[in-house]
Amino acid sequence: MASSKKFSKGPGMALWLGIALLVLVLDQFTKVLVLGAFQLGDSTPITSFFNLVRVHNHGAAFSFLAGAGGWQRWFFTGIGVAAALFMVWMLRSHAGQKLFGLAISLILGGAIGNVVDRLLHGYVVDFLDFYWGAWHFPAFNVADAGISVGATLLILDEILRVRRGR
Repeated sequence: MASSKKFSKGPGMALWLGIALLVLVLDQFTKVLVLGAFQLGDSTPITSFFNLVRVHNHGAAFSFLAGAGGWQRWFFTGIGVAAALFMVWMLRSHAGQKLFGLAISLILGGAIGNVVDRLLHGYVVDFLDFYWGAWHFPAFNVADAGISVGATLLILDEILRVRRGR
């Protein structure tokens, strides 16, 4: 009996979920190392522009709503779970699109990594501190890097899609 399912050319769900899992595992592994080696507020200079630190972010990006009293933990956890479910659906719907799939996979792995932190600790562990002189970029982690690179690739994918449509 023949199946009526359409199979798209290109990578499939297994690859995209594998990439998301890789980001998640790298994120959680590095956070376990930081939690084991650093006390809150510790900082170790690595180069003239980079430190390893231990910071707890109780808010969202750039500590948005960090001092909101605790409700934001569950709010951002809920948003993260809803976003992850939506991204899995998007990957399933567009599994054959390479750049789009990679972008969503990176964002998915990062989103789940930060949700795990919120569930386990009540905050997100950040530890990468880049700076120039006295100016410091807000500390971030592997999950945040995956989200940022994924968002950049998503924008690139859309630009390329629009150009192909002309």
